[in-house]
Amino acid sequence: MIIDSHCHLGSHKFSRDEIPELIARAHKNGVTRLITLATGEDDISTNLQIAHDHPEVSACIGIHPCDVHETRDDFEALLSPHLSDPKVAAMGETGLDYFHPAPEGWTEESYHARQRDFLRRHFDLAQSAGLNLVIHTRDRSGSASFEDALAIYSEYAEQVRAVFHCFPGPPQLAARVIAAGGLISFTGIATFKNAQDVVDTVKSTPPGSFMLETDAPYLAPEPQRGKRCEPSFTRHTAEAIAQLRGLEVSELARETSEVAQQFFRL
Repeated sequence: MIIDSHCHLGSHKFSRDEIPELIARAHKNGVTRLITLATGEDDISTNLQIAHDHPEVSACIGIHPCDVHETRDDFEALLSPHLSDPKVAAMGETGLDYFHPAPEGWTEESYHARQRDFLRRHFDLAQSAGLNLVIHTRDRSGSASFEDALAIYSEYAEQVRAVFHCFPGPPQLAARVIAAGGLISFTGIATFKNAQDVVDTVKSTPPGSFMLETDAPYLAPEPQRGKRCEPSFTRHTAEAIAQLRGLEVSELARETSEVAQQFFRL
C-alpha cells in the first residue's frame, strides 16, 4: 500500500467527473489512500465532498500562504465548523511563501507578517482540535521562510506535529525539522536529475520520519515530468526513492504508509 500524503483533488486542473478515474488509476498503481488538501475558502467544501464521496480519500483544511491577502481576518470561522468532521485528517495546507511577490496594495513585510500570523493561528486551531499540521515553505533564494516556519513550529511542537511538505532542502535542514519532532515529505522532485539536495536528503533521512506525496496536479515525477501530475504517479516517486535507499518498493511503502497513517489518524 502506497499513500499519496498530499494532493489537490479539488484543483481546477481536475474536473469533478474524472475523480473516480483518477482514484482507479491510483489503485491500479498501488496507491490506495489519498490525502487531498484545501488551500482557501473556495475549495474547502469541494475537497471535503470528494473525501465523503470516496472512502479512500481524506481531507485537510487550511488557508495557503498565497491566499492570506484574499481571506477574511477571522478565517477560523471558515475552518472551525469542519474540525469535528471525521474526514478531516489534519490542518493545512498553510505555511509561509516568500517566493511569490506581495500582491498589489501590500508590502513584502506586511504580506509575510500576515502569513506568519495565519500560521500561528492554524497551529492554535490544530492544537484545540487535536490535529496535526501540513506546512508549505518556499523562498526565491535562501531559506528565510523555512527558518520562520520552523521557529513558529518550535513554539507548538509539544502539542502539534507538523510535516514540511514538498521538502526541497539539504539534509541539515531536514535534520532540524526531525529534531523538532516534525516530519518531511518528498514529491517527484526526488526523481529530478538536478535535485541533488533532495537526493542527498532522501538518502540520509531516518526511516519513520518522512512520507511520499505528489502535490498533484503539480510536480510530476520522471518519467512523467512535464505532464499534469496525478496520485497514481506516487508510484514513480516511491520506486526512485526505494532505489536511492537500497530498499524494495514494498518496504518503503510499508514504512511511509505507517508514518502517514499515524500522522493523519487514518
